[in-house]
Amino acid sequence: METTELTRRAGALAGLGGRRMLGIAGPPGAGKSTLAARLAEALGPDVAVVVPMDGFHLAQAELLRLGRADRKGAADTFDAAGYTALLRRLREPGAGTVYAPAFDRTIEEPIAGSIPVGPAVPLVITEGNYLLHDAGEWARVRPLLDEAWYLAPDDALRVGRLVDRHVRHGKDPAQARAWVAGSDEANARLVAPGRERADLVVDLA
Repeated sequence: METTELTRRAGALAGLGGRRMLGIAGPPGAGKSTLAARLAEALGPDVAVVVPMDGFHLAQAELLRLGRADRKGAADTFDAAGYTALLRRLREPGAGTVYAPAFDRTIEEPIAGSIPVGPAVPLVITEGNYLLHDAGEWARVRPLLDEAWYLAPDDALRVGRLVDRHVRHGKDPAQARAWVAGSDEANARLVAPGRERADLVVDLA
């Protein structure tokens, strides 16, 4: 499916009135953040704002305390309850701006209060691996989304993107391939059943 068609679909959702929530899910490296950014740019800041799930990564110090730093990105390395609480708040905007966290890949840490969402913005696009995961606190996410898409690109392309991303952010190629084969692909298998709970399955090259 072409990005222009997806943009039209997102724009139609934004035009339904009130605040609408679009979720973009999929395995690591599927292109979720890229697609969300393209949609928001095409629709404009008065129409759409991206609020990524990755802003709810637990801080590295907390992952070390919990003994989970070696599998950062797994479902239990996020504040899922905090994420769902923000989604509920965003669904029913009040008079003021809501501030959402972002994730800074240059330091591999979440940054609070980074993304302003004004009360008049009709569409919030949220993206992340676990939006359609049905276990624990994550199961509360899907009912908060007006529409959910699942990205399912070619696996070889997706894995190549992941390796390149890890290399760009400091891992040597061997470390990057090992991390992808272990942590990232375990997460990909976990979220794969979520495609059955999506309104739309998207195969983008």
